[in-house]
Amino acid sequence: MIWNTEYECMEREELRKLQGERVKNMVRRVYDSVPFYRKKLQERGIEPGDINTINDLQKLPFTTKQDLRDNYPFSLFAVPQSEVVRLHASSGTTGKSTVVGYTHNDIQMWSEVVARSLTMAGVTKSDIIQVAYGYGLFTGGLGLHYGAEKVGASVIPISGGNTKKQLQLMEDFGSTVIACTPSYAAHLGEALLEEKIDRTKLKLRAGVFGAEPWTEEMRSQIEQLLGIKAYDIYGLSEIIGPGVSMECRCQNGMHIFEDHFIPEIIDPETCEVLPYGQLGELVFTPATKEAMPLIRYRTRDLTRLHAEKCDCGRTLVRMEKCVGRSDDMLIIRGVNVFPSQVESVLLEMSETKPHYLLVVDRENNLDTLEIQVEVEEQFFSDEVKELEGLRHRVKSNIASLLGISATIRLVEPGTIERSMGKAQRVVDKRKLK
Repeated sequence: MIWNTEYECMEREELRKLQGERVKNMVRRVYDSVPFYRKKLQERGIEPGDINTINDLQKLPFTTKQDLRDNYPFSLFAVPQSEVVRLHASSGTTGKSTVVGYTHNDIQMWSEVVARSLTMAGVTKSDIIQVAYGYGLFTGGLGLHYGAEKVGASVIPISGGNTKKQLQLMEDFGSTVIACTPSYAAHLGEALLEEKIDRTKLKLRAGVFGAEPWTEEMRSQIEQLLGIKAYDIYGLSEIIGPGVSMECRCQNGMHIFEDHFIPEIIDPETCEVLPYGQLGELVFTPATKEAMPLIRYRTRDLTRLHAEKCDCGRTLVRMEKCVGRSDDMLIIRGVNVFPSQVESVLLEMSETKPHYLLVVDRENNLDTLEIQVEVEEQFFSDEVKELEGLRHRVKSNIASLLGISATIRLVEPGTIERSMGKAQRVVDKRKLK
């Protein structure tokens, strides 16, 4: 099932021509309307007339999150304030929030790409979708909400948290689709067991999960806990919100809606554009965005792109699950460490739960890594000798994958704080000293 065959199945050459026209028009708009971009282009000796095809995209400068913060709140807007009908903002841990704006047409486009995304997960107007992403300045809740309404599905706008209420509505309203972060989906699955709710009484059949990295092991665990098919959705507020890309039924990567969001992969150090199939930093140019079009925005997400036609019939490129972020990457004793690598190890072990915390510190000028891991209740209550054996196996598996030694601290179920939004996986105390 495909929502928009014209664009999702467009021939590659025709799509590239369309992208070229849209980039050309966008560059003209930002040159005329956004002083920041006009200055950046002039510094490079670029005028709008120099951009004519999609191949000219590489001539253009990059945009970073710091650029958004430096132009806080509205200096990157390309339309008058009177045309901005929605404002969202991301809550950064440092510095000012990054603010994004939407025109009426932007909202319609956003609804369109989320409708395409939900259709990939088999959502139709017969479904009841429980949106447990946060509503408000975070783009998750309203993004999924408008897209689901465009499909014609019935929407339960419950937002995040209030887990008992979530489970009650699943039963009483007959929710067929759940949309939330993967960590919260795992928490809901655990809560089902704790509340002794008969899963067979639920009508859930699919889940749309995003906003944080997750592994194939976590997908399997969520599917088992909730009895559903789990789909990955990708997005970021700076580009549009959720709905930049989405998995189809083949689940062989997430299709990027390239008619709106033009992707590139670059080497994060040299900024050289890399070919399909190579791992690098994902860059997007949201060429049709009216309120705040960005030129070559560096997402800091690390992934690969694949351009082969998918068995589902779509011709859109596919991005692999992000393996981490170039700026969130931990460097511990010279070794690059991503939380998703740790998660992959833990979820392969039946004794551990999908809740963990990496605590990085520095003692005597040497980096230390402690990994707190929740243990399944039946294993935690065993003898100390058996717990010590489990701790040793976790330590050995982590060392084998990461190439460094970590202190493993096994903790009781429920010890690690649960998040209703993005899960906090890392506490880096080195930054606090």
